[in-house]
Amino acid sequence: MVSAGLQMLGIALAVIGWIGVIVVCILPMWLVTAFIGQNIVTAQTTWEGIWMSCVVQSTGQMQCKVYDSMLALSSDLQAARALCIISILVGVVGIMLAAAGGKCTNCIEDERAKAKVGIISGAIFIVSGILCLIPVCWTANTIIRDFYNPLTVSAQKKELGASLFIGWAASALLIIGGSLLCANCPPQDQYTTKYTARPGGTKGFTYCLINLHCLAAERQTLTLYWLAPASVSLSTEPAF
Repeated sequence: MVSAGLQMLGIALAVIGWIGVIVVCILPMWLVTAFIGQNIVTAQTTWEGIWMSCVVQSTGQMQCKVYDSMLALSSDLQAARALCIISILVGVVGIMLAAAGGKCTNCIEDERAKAKVGIISGAIFIVSGILCLIPVCWTANTIIRDFYNPLTVSAQKKELGASLFIGWAASALLIIGGSLLCANCPPQDQYTTKYTARPGGTKGFTYCLINLHCLAAERQTLTLYWLAPASVSLSTEPAF
């Protein structure tokens, strides 16, 4: 059974990863497009997220606009929206179960039940990390594929945004933290071997000793019978 410190480490890593998923979902930095015209004054950078897009001018001015329609988004960003929200909600459930199954809490009195709740919370954190990892990897694959596509115009090529790197780190923390919580095995019953050794208990042991004593006495009687002289046997016969 893991120690309380290792369990707390798993919970801390999972919570940090869950916060990272929230940051990934909010930041509009999934896709970055850098376009520099002939004049350096016209240089601008475009950030695209799952909720809005922002344009940063060379002067430092930034303008953001929320997407008017969800259908206008690409398929990977639409999936990223749904999966990130589900990942956050699943993480909330995992945090609640981890708090209930923690060794430093008294929400559950039974140690075995508390350990099982901790294992379930670890599995939920792993699922939350996978749900965040899927859209991040999907979007990164789309960006890299379009970047090396010769048919794509250079001005329309995008690069990996900071949100993708944060998403990879958050997914790793969730999976590692969940794995540490899954290592929290239920405590073994200390009296299991006492009640499963022999149904008879001490009575069966006494019975066994009596049988051994009787068997030894019987063998001794047979030995004396066969070793007795013939005169003793004849003298015991009735006289006519």
